[in-house]
Amino acid sequence: MPTRHIFPRYLVASLVALSADLGCYLALLYLGLVATPASALSYALGIAVHWFLSSRAVFARSLAQAGADRLRQQALFLVSALLGLGVTALVVAAGSGSGLDPRLAKLIAVAASFMATYAVRHRLVFAPRRIEPSSCR
Repeated sequence: MPTRHIFPRYLVASLVALSADLGCYLALLYLGLVATPASALSYALGIAVHWFLSSRAVFARSLAQAGADRLRQQALFLVSALLGLGVTALVVAAGSGSGLDPRLAKLIAVAASFMATYAVRHRLVFAPRRIEPSSCR
């Protein structure tokens, strides 16, 4: 797939994952689960949905074969999700702490987190692996 199609596909995958996260969160609240564990569980579902879509529809050509390399990609993907969570928390804290409406701070945080995770996933998690030159003489 041409590189120019990666960003729009990633955007769609992110929106689908966000929808899964929010839908699950609302369903868990409806079922009586407390907000914090509901939020954590739905966020985990969102990460899983995002992994599936990113690895199959966005960066499919860079998906590692099953085994250690795939596990490495999955671990890096999870780390990137936690990075996104950290960026979100920092931006919301900084924005709302400086007097910005918390809702606007959250919108800015979503954009910042999206760009940070996209960059990490595009350049690190799903970057094509370099083949080391043979040391044969």
